[in-house]
Formats: sequence, C-alpha cells, structure tokens
Amino acid sequence: MPPRNDSFLILLSMKTQKTEKRPVDMLIDEYAQFHQKPVNRYINFVCIPLITFSIVGFVWCIPFPHLGFLGSYNGYLNWASFLIAFVIYYYMKRSPIISYVMLIVLFAFTYAIIQLQAWQKTGGPIFPQLCVVVFVTANIAQLIGYRIEGKKPTMMESFKFVLLEPMWLLSLVLKRFGVKY
Repeated sequence: MPPRNDSFLILLSMKTQKTEKRPVDMLIDEYAQFHQKPVNRYINFVCIPLITFSIVGFVWCIPFPHLGFLGSYNGYLNWASFLIAFVIYYYMKRSPIISYVMLIVLFAFTYAIIQLQAWQKTGGPIFPQLCVVVFVTANIAQLIGYRIEGKKPTMMESFKFVLLEPMWLLSLVLKRFGVKY
C-alpha cells in the first residue's frame, strides 16, 4: 500500500472550507448595499471626500484654548487633532492599511485647511462658511444619489455609516490597485 499523503488532504480540506469574512469586510459590504447603481457610486466618489474635508475643516475652526508650551505650533493642535486621532484609531482597529491611507488623506486635508485659512487672512472666503456650504451641497448631492438608488440615506440607518463612508471609498480604491487591506 502506498504511503498516505496527509499534506494533500490538509490542502484539499483548506480549499473546501468556507473562509469567514473579517469584521471590516462585513461593515464595508453592509455599507456597499446602499450603493449599487453606478450613478450613486460616482456621486459618492465626489461627495465623500468633500464631506470629510468639510467636517475636518469646520472642527478645525472651533476655538481651542491657547497652550503656551506649544509655542509657534499652537494653531496646529486643535479639536480636529482629536477628531483625526479618533478616526485613525477607529480605522486602525478595523484595518491598519486603510488607517494608514486615511492618515495620508487627512494630512493632505489639513495642509489644504491651513492654506485656505491663510488665504482667508489675505481676503479670501471665510473658511467656516465655506466648510458649511461644501458640507450642505455634498449632502444634497448624496441625497439625490440615494433617491436615484431608491433607498433611504445610510445616516438614517445608523450613525456608524458616517465613519464607514471614507472607509468604503478607500477600500474600493485599494481593491482597484490590488492592495489587500
């Protein structure tokens, strides 16, 4: 009788077992159910970054106490710093790769916020008002997308979807580039 090849049996059993989805995949799939039509997806590809930027920008503008030990960096530690830390922590618990990408995106947003605030000081638009206009406009566009989709807005379903919107978008981008998150 020929010797048994246990490694072949183990490999065969591994291929026949169902792989369980990770919690991050279940969350993203749950959110993706609200975005099946291509038009709604395109609307969200534009609106999600705008909404995220406007939220971070508006929170950045909330007055923060002056801390003398920060010196010239006093304007860079503010309420948005805590929001960014919370978001990155939340994403890190779900997917470290997505949290790293989101951190890079948020760095770009904060750079743009600092530049827009400098522009405001030289006569540009009032930044908090700009954030409110962008937020309202992008949310109206998202509501139009949900109307096209024929579903109620995700924020009515659960507040967790507000945090999942950027995660969903980043997961699609990472999948597009073949990056496993």
